[in-house]
Amino acid sequence: MRTILGIDQGTTGSTAMVLDVDMNVLARVGVEFPQHYPRPGWVEHDPEEIWGSVQAAVTAVLEKADVRKSGIEAIGITNQRETTILWDRATGRPVHRAIVWQCRRTADICRRMKEEGLEPLFRERTGLVLDPYFSGTKAGWILDSVDGLRARAERGDIAFGTVDSFLVSRLTGEHTTDPSNASRTLMYDLRAGRWDEELLGHLRVPATMLPRVLPSSHVHGRTRGLGFIPDGIPVAGVVGDQQAALFGQACFSPGDAKCTYGTGAFMLMNTGEEAVSSSSGLLTTVAWQIGDRTVFALEGSCFIAGAAVQWLRDALRVIGASSEVEALAAVSDPMSEVVFVPALAGLGAPHWDPAARGALLGLTRGSGRAELGRAVLEGMTLQIRDLALAMEKDAPAGLGALRVDGGACVNDLMMQLQADVLGRPIVRPRVVETTGLGSMLLAGLATGVFEDMDAIRARWGVDREFTPSMDCAKRDRLLDRWARAVAAVRLFGS
Repeated sequence: MRTILGIDQGTTGSTAMVLDVDMNVLARVGVEFPQHYPRPGWVEHDPEEIWGSVQAAVTAVLEKADVRKSGIEAIGITNQRETTILWDRATGRPVHRAIVWQCRRTADICRRMKEEGLEPLFRERTGLVLDPYFSGTKAGWILDSVDGLRARAERGDIAFGTVDSFLVSRLTGEHTTDPSNASRTLMYDLRAGRWDEELLGHLRVPATMLPRVLPSSHVHGRTRGLGFIPDGIPVAGVVGDQQAALFGQACFSPGDAKCTYGTGAFMLMNTGEEAVSSSSGLLTTVAWQIGDRTVFALEGSCFIAGAAVQWLRDALRVIGASSEVEALAAVSDPMSEVVFVPALAGLGAPHWDPAARGALLGLTRGSGRAELGRAVLEGMTLQIRDLALAMEKDAPAGLGALRVDGGACVNDLMMQLQADVLGRPIVRPRVVETTGLGSMLLAGLATGVFEDMDAIRARWGVDREFTPSMDCAKRDRLLDRWARAVAAVRLFGS
């Protein structure tokens, strides 16, 4: 049997998948790894723990799928973006823990750069804002925090990469990335399609550290010396997780949009071969590159989505398992006015307020576990509505139905709430783990497993569509409470 192996390296765990040529997922295995919080607002991963989780997931999924390793045609990699790793080129060993995309430690660096008037330059070249979210300031921080590291980097002894680069290096020995990941670093000129020397100078990151940028659907290298998988398998799909989900949702035409509900929530719209500049607080990013053709997207990012349900489970112990939140919220008091703003790591797009903090407002003596559960689900969907409004202002094609994926999209109550607050249909596909799927499809295109994108589109299918049904007056009250709550948390953080 001809198969494709997918590695979906996420924020809290690594997932391995096996796909056959008919786009059936034969097996899926996830392995979690620890999160490290050395200070409030700081988030780190141990790259060796990431690599260990990948090895474990791949080994387990191949056994579960019961397929011949020799039948693996290609490997696709998708990854948590912006998370930054520096390693020694000679040994492959990391020189510092990975700084995770959620980490806010470089907020002061970003603030100083804004005060120096640099944000318009970065915005124009990269499509991004100066925020701790992105990789460039993280890399500079590591260089300044480890004794002698900057000198080693300038000599060419140190490699920089987002997680995709680190995994490609471990799998193949090559140091590469793709434009979708490069475009999240603050170091990549979107329209020129290359690393930008001027931006590197402002960030104080030596160009010698950077990986080669190859297309998303392209052979980046071949496996060697691993043991748990054979030598010679092409790593042929490399793409950031949210762009992978856009591809896995078959959003191939301008105006097609999806939202992925993971640790955070990410809404992307395909804008075709035009890099549309946002005036509404969104990001312009590379969606993917196939051959010489680069496709762009508008993106809105919310830092906390599924992590809010984990917070209910782990910190407040309101639920015993994340899956319990739907049933809990379903029995909440319909007259409750509790609002939850999930700014547990600041507010992302379109507000970009790293000082904002999460809040529960509107509590009464009658507010209990169910009302908290409902407020958390509503807060997750309302922040997506803010992204959708911003996207409609910027997007030439406008926004129609929204395709959804990720772990939380199996929550029917939440998807109905999303349709209600958006006022648009929500479409859930048969395969909801579309990040891993997207990377495998790109790998299949590069190696001839899939003929073209039309063949992929023909195989994509719908599981369920949710249409708006909330009473207009109730919706207006909910939206008004949300707007006032967001204003309150931003004022509190100022």
